[in-house]
Amino acid sequence: MNLDSLTFDEKGLIVAVVQDAVSKEVLTVAYMNKESLQKTLETNETWFYSRSRKQLWHKGETSGNTQYVKEIRYDCDQDALVILVEPKGPACHTGQYTCFHQTVEDTPLYIGNERFEMINKLEKIIAERDVERPKESYCTYLFEQGVDKILKKVGEEAAEVIIAAKNRDADELKWEVADLIFHLMVLLREQKLPLDDVLQVLKERHGS
Repeated sequence: MNLDSLTFDEKGLIVAVVQDAVSKEVLTVAYMNKESLQKTLETNETWFYSRSRKQLWHKGETSGNTQYVKEIRYDCDQDALVILVEPKGPACHTGQYTCFHQTVEDTPLYIGNERFEMINKLEKIIAERDVERPKESYCTYLFEQGVDKILKKVGEEAAEVIIAAKNRDADELKWEVADLIFHLMVLLREQKLPLDDVLQVLKERHGS
């Protein structure tokens, strides 16, 4: 990336939208100057410019909630950035996964194909649990037990789907398929593999 090709405003700043590279959830919006952007490129962790304190700040320097940079994109006007990160903890100072955890009254939280709204919602919840690790959460338990436990659950649920289908038990089958989908999505999060990448494979197969 040639920093000179970017358009900074009259104060030498550019807007940076920080997004979870896996869930695609927007985590925060901040500002960068050339120096903070250069530090971000050098360290692979996000650095911003604080307009109130008029100084650079390293995300997670005191909290430990750093953001590992996976990719940096800029828009067609070259005056805004999207930074795809792997968050090491909550993005918000309140301890929430994202700074955008509130909604305007009477507006829907999820917009798009209503049929798959629950998949979008579940992906967001799993991402939140991975970052926030609340006690008594089953997702927290799975993430802390690690990939072997998650894989064991995926195997168990797949076997139960097979049994329910062989028994022609539709009620049991829908429950077991739901369990399998959930554990597969937890596995994708643990592997840092976006669901969008899986959908892209299906799209490519359909195209061929």
